[in-house]
Amino acid sequence: MAAPSRSAPHPGRALFLLLVLIVAMLLGILGPKLFAPSQWGHRFKVGLGLDLSSGTQVTLQAQTLTGKPPSSDEMNAAVGVIESRVNGTGNSGAQVQPQGTNLLVVTVPGKGSQQTIQLVSSTALLMFRQVLLWQGSGAATTAPSPAASATPSASATPSATASPTASATGTAKTSAKIVPAASPSPSASAKATASPSGSASVSPSASPSGSPSASSSASPSPSTSSTAFGNPSLVNKNVLAQFNKLVCKPGDTQAWKSQVGYQNTTPYNNPDVQVVACGNNGGQWGKFALDVAKVQGTQVTSATAGLSTTSNQWQVNLSLNGAGASAFSTLTSRLYSNYYAGYQAGDQNDAILNQVAITLDGNVVSSPQIQGAIPGGNAQITGNFTQAEATQLQNELKFGSVPLDLKTLFVTSVSAQVGRNQLDAGLIAAAIGLFLVVVYAFFYYRGLGIVSVCSLLIAGLITYLAVVLLTLYQNFTLELAGIAGLIVAIGITADSFVVYFERLRDEVREGKQLRPAVESGWKRARRTILVSDTVSFLAALLLYYFAIGEVKGFAYTLGLTTIIDIVVVFLFTKPMVTLLARTRFFGNGHPMSGLDPVRLGAKTPWRSSVRRNQVRRRPDPAARTTASSQDPGGS
Repeated sequence: MAAPSRSAPHPGRALFLLLVLIVAMLLGILGPKLFAPSQWGHRFKVGLGLDLSSGTQVTLQAQTLTGKPPSSDEMNAAVGVIESRVNGTGNSGAQVQPQGTNLLVVTVPGKGSQQTIQLVSSTALLMFRQVLLWQGSGAATTAPSPAASATPSASATPSATASPTASATGTAKTSAKIVPAASPSPSASAKATASPSGSASVSPSASPSGSPSASSSASPSPSTSSTAFGNPSLVNKNVLAQFNKLVCKPGDTQAWKSQVGYQNTTPYNNPDVQVVACGNNGGQWGKFALDVAKVQGTQVTSATAGLSTTSNQWQVNLSLNGAGASAFSTLTSRLYSNYYAGYQAGDQNDAILNQVAITLDGNVVSSPQIQGAIPGGNAQITGNFTQAEATQLQNELKFGSVPLDLKTLFVTSVSAQVGRNQLDAGLIAAAIGLFLVVVYAFFYYRGLGIVSVCSLLIAGLITYLAVVLLTLYQNFTLELAGIAGLIVAIGITADSFVVYFERLRDEVREGKQLRPAVESGWKRARRTILVSDTVSFLAALLLYYFAIGEVKGFAYTLGLTTIIDIVVVFLFTKPMVTLLARTRFFGNGHPMSGLDPVRLGAKTPWRSSVRRNQVRRRPDPAARTTASSQDPGGS
């Protein structure tokens, strides 16, 4: 019977995977600048924290919606929300500190943190409101009169669909949709799948079907964005006058408020009144008239951005508490039953009325279409989102609710708290530690020191690339505490190869040849390395969870480098030892290889079978004398 086959090691595969990982990280860093070598240098930058670099300081003044000074509990809640907003964009190292009874001081490191500052400064309440009117950017014109808009035949007139091809700028547009997180009923699901591309509202041929005949006659050129879609009869007189007066310029999130008398946040932060707003609607900037808020940001329990398992597109998963789920169910059921059918049929007015606007600081950040009744409080917001857009919407939903109105008083620049000298001192300490480890590795392990040094260099390269990636995509900043975590990582990596090398030497001492000793020693060392790194990672995880301030930076880099250590040991250190064992220098146990069986005190030398036989056949003098004295023919 044939002996069971053993799986031979494949060090080339592991090294190839390591190469693929490094190349993937490089491609992630270069990104859109891959074919612009002159700009590569700007991509390989590490973000530095406030103790090592300059930053921006934003001072916010807090007050209640009624204009009264906030209580200490409200201030503490506001501090928590602002901290969550900053951390929602990544491990940015920003600081949020209360000052006095009504001031918050937010300090953000680096000059490239404008997105974080804007997120922190978006201090109004998050609200969900039905869209009653919408008009794309263009010449300021009046909304259609309620009488003309309310004409039932206007949206169903067959002649409207036969009108000339209207420009897309004159049609109601939206690309975002909101659907139940659970699978809807078969009929609803079929309707939702029937319009994956933004539905009839983007189709030019259907655009005039929702506009009343009075509006069409008053505006002969739909391409000038002069048509407002929706139902003006649902808007009260004062808000309709504000809507007609308002001119929204693309990208304007502040100046428009003075046009309609929004001198402070009180008007658009009141959930019980209708408001006007500016914002993006499916890729086109425009103005909105919005109903009273049915759901508020305080009722959002979670919001996470992720890839859809069915369409591989970015989406935002939204969850509401009990009260929010009930109110959202009522809102979505009413919109779905009243407007979804017309929206599917190409009615532009129903397409707008079927939208729910999500407002923050008075601006519309998203206005998804309702694709079905959502009774459970769990929904998915889908659309042609990029990762950055989905993450931004996630942060606005998750951290957009502040129990106070926050007004930006002033923005100032701050200098580094510690400075370049301390950074240089930390780097020098790391260099000294690395040098001592290298000297020890070559002195004690001799030829195996090459593997040790290369493992440290590979670990350093991957760590650097990981920090650069985190800086680019997560606003990560490296502080002195984080540098300390990187220095500790030198010891973690050294500990891993020490464990393996000692297990390998134990196998050699047992008399095994080098190739089998490499594999059996790895089996014994692998478990020890995994247990050690698991303990280190759990310690870093607990420290990150319970610590505050700069200690989080230390825990973060410690956990990151622990994971990198496992990658390096499995994909580089062990495969390299396997390859070196096949060479004559290591395989024959050269005295400078670090695996000399004589120096290690092996039970039986394995360098040469011939030498081993000669040692066995050499007669012992004492044995030879005894044999001669016992020879019967010797006398």
